[in-house]
Amino acid sequence: MTYTTVIFDFGGVITASPFEAFNKLEAERGLPHDFVRRVNSSDPDDNAWAKFERAEIDAAAFDALFAEEARALGHELEGEAVLAVIAGAVRPAMVAALDTLKERGFTIACITNNVPGGKMGVRGAGMTRSEEAANEVAAIMARFDHVIESSKAGVRKPDPRIYEMMCEKLGVEPATCIYLDDLGINCKPASQLGMHAIKVTSGEQALADLSAALGMPLP
Repeated sequence: MTYTTVIFDFGGVITASPFEAFNKLEAERGLPHDFVRRVNSSDPDDNAWAKFERAEIDAAAFDALFAEEARALGHELEGEAVLAVIAGAVRPAMVAALDTLKERGFTIACITNNVPGGKMGVRGAGMTRSEEAANEVAAIMARFDHVIESSKAGVRKPDPRIYEMMCEKLGVEPATCIYLDDLGINCKPASQLGMHAIKVTSGEQALADLSAALGMPLP
């Protein structure tokens, strides 16, 4: 198969996984390991995260609704505290890979589930909390030929429509695309549409698997 297009998730792929930050928050609060992941996986299509990432509720409503969901699972945790730690550190090797792919003529794109910018101090597509970090993310986003943000599109992964929207925008067939995401639930619909999906567990693994799929070395 000849691939022409590489589509990236942002958090957990271009940046370190937010789950690392969630685990640190859980330890600081005396909460069970992966508690945030547990809240987010409960009623995944209609919970606080899903609604916020589709921009159906504002920040204050997310803060309260997430707290209600956490309380229903037996612990106290406000949504604002989770947003405060969500932005992961940029992986420089992944950014270098973006530049290499562009230089070699590949189309590169990004599909990201995020929340509306400007809410609770969140800035831009990378959900950063400082102007410096937001500028760093903006410079990365400018490299992509197209970006779809759930908070602007009103649809979020793993809804197949968001992958179809990207293919339509780029004018490509799914079979010519490679898709990278740190969540298996988001890789599945991409694969079912015909994309070559890569589940990311680390930056090194992602680059190795992408290099193998393309048959070319990446930095």
